[in-house]
Amino acid sequence: MKNWKKLMSVAVAATAAISLLAGCGGSASGTAKKGVLVMATNAEFPPYEYHDNNKIVGIDAEMAEAVAKKMGCELQIDDIAFDSIIPEITSGKADIGAAGMTVTEDRKKNVDFSDTYAHASQVIIVKADSAFKDKDDLKGKKVGVQQGTTGDIYVTDEYGDGSVERYAKGMEAVQSLSQGKVDAVIIDGEPAKVYVKEVQGLKILDKSYTDEDYAIAVKKGNTVLLNKINAALKDLKSEGKLDEIVNKYITTAK
Repeated sequence: MKNWKKLMSVAVAATAAISLLAGCGGSASGTAKKGVLVMATNAEFPPYEYHDNNKIVGIDAEMAEAVAKKMGCELQIDDIAFDSIIPEITSGKADIGAAGMTVTEDRKKNVDFSDTYAHASQVIIVKADSAFKDKDDLKGKKVGVQQGTTGDIYVTDEYGDGSVERYAKGMEAVQSLSQGKVDAVIIDGEPAKVYVKEVQGLKILDKSYTDEDYAIAVKKGNTVLLNKINAALKDLKSEGKLDEIVNKYITTAK
């Protein structure tokens, strides 16, 4: 009887370990790295993700690390082009995408999203002496965007493909604005603050272009991983840890 109980105890412990690892690589999450949560991002988006010497830091990086820790995983961050993040998830090369990624109906066709962890706005950057007041002034103008972002999608839909100048990095779009190659840049609000601080002669218009929510992307149908992420986010929110992470980087960016 004692041996049977011992065997049952070992079986329960093994089942619990397998359940935990199901969200940290392996067949349930799509990657082959057991015990590792692979995050795809584009580390050109301060304060959400950016390079600090040889390390990727920022809101998303620290938030994902806290989520991975809650799940009993080690976090691995892969820095890739923004428009390659969703393909990386759907192919199984990455478990999650965290890159200041806005929840949109179009993206939901390809991936599932976690609960929201941050609110954001798309804003308009122009030259400091510009007479532009809001998005209505952008009609017929050349607008710079980071390729594959919601800014890219919105500008293309509203003004047409001919009005859009796409860049691999947000800072490249901002530098083109500074050089007079585009008339404005539409990008997320917090990175915009960083860029305007770093590049002289620019300003952010008072009226935001649009408001949106950020969430973590996972492979469509991977409810095991999604549920674990949502549980971790819920804990981090209730503990005040998520607000602590966001406030740390937002305050620094201002």
